Amino acid sequence: MNKDDIENIEINLLLEAIYQRYGHDFRAYARVSIKRRVRDALLKSDCLTVMDLIQKILVEESFFKWLLSHFSITVTDWFRDPLFYRALRKKVIPYLKTFPFVKIWHAGCATGEEAYSLAILLKEEGLYDKATIFVTDFNDDSLATAKKGIYPLSDITAAAGDYQQTGGTHSLNEYFYAKYDSLIVNKSLKKNITFANYNLVTDGVFGEMHLILCRNVLIYFDKSLQNKVLTRFDESLHYTGFIALGSKESLDFSTVRDHFKDFNKEEKIYQKIKH
Repeated sequence: MNKDDIENIEINLLLEAIYQRYGHDFRAYARVSIKRRVRDALLKSDCLTVMDLIQKILVEESFFKWLLSHFSITVTDWFRDPLFYRALRKKVIPYLKTFPFVKIWHAGCATGEEAYSLAILLKEEGLYDKATIFVTDFNDDSLATAKKGIYPLSDITAAAGDYQQTGGTHSLNEYFYAKYDSLIVNKSLKKNITFANYNLVTDGVFGEMHLILCRNVLIYFDKSLQNKVLTRFDESLHYTGFIALGSKESLDFSTVRDHFKDFNKEEKIYQKIKH
C-alpha cells in the first residue's frame, strides 16, 4: 500500500467522522478538491496528520467550525460572468414577468455578491417588488457577510465594467452607500431577500421556485452527488421554471435531463418542460 492509498483511507475516516459527529456530508465531494483542502488545513493548523484532524474535530466543536469554513468554497464576485447576467436580463426575466409573483432560490451564495447582483437586475427590470429571493449556503460565516451586505469600496469600481456588459445603464452608486472604506448595500435591495443555512448534500426539497441559480458549486461534487442535487432542484422547481448552472456544469449526464430543454445553451440556463 503506497502513501496515496494511506492518505485516501485517512481522508475517508475524516469525512466519515465529520458526518457521524456533525451531520455534514462531504463524502461525495470531488476527491481532488477535498484533498487540496485537507492538505491546506494541515498547513494552517497545529495538526501534523489527518488522524490529528480527526481527533481534534471529534472533541473540539470550535475547531470543526474552522475546518467547515475551510471546506466551503467562497469564490464569487459582482456580476460574475456578465454575459450570463445579460441572458438573465434579456431572456429569463421577461418570461418571469408573466407570473403574478416569483420565487427565486440562489443556492451556494458564498458571501453574497452574486445574489445582490441578481437583485439589482430584478430592480432594474421591474420584477423585484413581486419577487421573493431565498439565498442559501452551509457556511455560517459566509452567510453572515452576505446578510450584512458590507464589502470593500474598491468593489464598486471593479464591478462597473461587468455591470455595463449585463445591459445595465444606471449607476451602481444607486444601490449602495459608502462609509469609510466600505460599500454598504441599501436596505431597499435587501428587503425581499431571505438568507438561510441550507446544505445541498443533506437538506430536502426547497419550495416551488420559478428560478434556481446554483453556479460553480456542482463542480466540487462527484457525479452521483451532482445528480442527487440536480434531482432536488428538479423537485423544487415550478413547471416552466429555470435552472442556471455554471459554465463548466451541465444537466446532460443527469437522470432529470429529459425534464428540461436548453433555454440558453451558452450560459447553461435550462427550462423545465416535464414533471
